[in-house]
Amino acid sequence: VHKRSGKINFLVIPVKFVATVITVATGGSVGKEGPAAQIGGGLASVTADILRFGDADRKKLVICGISAGFSTVFGTPIAGAIFGVEVLFIGNLFYDALFPSFVAGMIGYHVATALGITYLYHPVDFVPVFSGSFIVKVAITGVILGFCAFIFIEMLESFKRISNRIRIWSPAKGLIGGGILIILTFIFTTRFLGLGLVTIRQTIEGGAINWYDPFMKMVFTSVTLNFGGSGGIVTPIFFIGSTAGSLIADIFGLDRATFAAIGLVGLLSGAANTPIAASIMAVELFGSKIGPYAALVCIISYLITGHRSVYPSQVLVRSKSSSVIIESGGVIEDITGIEIKTRSKTIFGVLVKIAGAIRRWANRLYNWLWKRYRKM
Repeated sequence: VHKRSGKINFLVIPVKFVATVITVATGGSVGKEGPAAQIGGGLASVTADILRFGDADRKKLVICGISAGFSTVFGTPIAGAIFGVEVLFIGNLFYDALFPSFVAGMIGYHVATALGITYLYHPVDFVPVFSGSFIVKVAITGVILGFCAFIFIEMLESFKRISNRIRIWSPAKGLIGGGILIILTFIFTTRFLGLGLVTIRQTIEGGAINWYDPFMKMVFTSVTLNFGGSGGIVTPIFFIGSTAGSLIADIFGLDRATFAAIGLVGLLSGAANTPIAASIMAVELFGSKIGPYAALVCIISYLITGHRSVYPSQVLVRSKSSSVIIESGGVIEDITGIEIKTRSKTIFGVLVKIAGAIRRWANRLYNWLWKRYRKM
């Protein structure tokens, strides 16, 4: 949308469809929402060309295609419509496309249900007694999920750097990635392959999971997407968030299903910078009772993640906090530095400093491992 005024090559549609089907069928850890949104956007772009729309109208139509694709995959027409206009920018909404996105999301959802498509709906029936301690635990959950989102983003970028340094024929990278996934599957389990919907449903129903499940899903997804795989990233985010939420519930001695649901949308908010869409999605998927708690977690996770995203093409319109000095107007992947105001003692400012220290440590570790590998 930000480049070429939303003009998408028609070949993107069949190529993305075939590549994603192959990736998912062979066990790649990806989702189907990314290609669905890209295909929707591609069809919208082609339609705009046929009808000879201007650049501004083409952008709006492509956003409608993205919203329709998201709504159709997850069965969340309102969240899908908001996601399409919220995911483009950090700190701003593309209000011009809001109404047509709602129309596209609604129509896409109803067409899918008319064709017999079913979705994951699991109303949470847990109604906690309002107390200060419970709200504090919910807030802590948001902080933890924010750091989980940050770790996932950094892991994706680390594997991308590793893949870029391996300069061989591109299809051969797919063989390397497949080999890594096979080895990891033998060590752990097959539950991290594919969409992971069984595990997501298990956590939403209150089932127990292993402590390493969120981290291993991050690894499987990072390998798949950076070594030749094609697919979406939201479904893996759901897996990571729901399993992390379930583990947090065990730590606090609270209801697993509730915190798995909160974790699912909370991690999406932090990783994709879409707190509004994620909060609405919580209500659409899990019922209104969970709404206030999910919204609190989504907002905190969004702030904790900082100016990072699983979508590096997002445009930063304004900083998430007045305590952070950062150049706006550019895409996330081009951000080279963040300055904290000297006298700023806000929680967000402190957390940004901590996140920066973690990233510097991770980069040093990565460079050290790479040098050791080159000497082998």
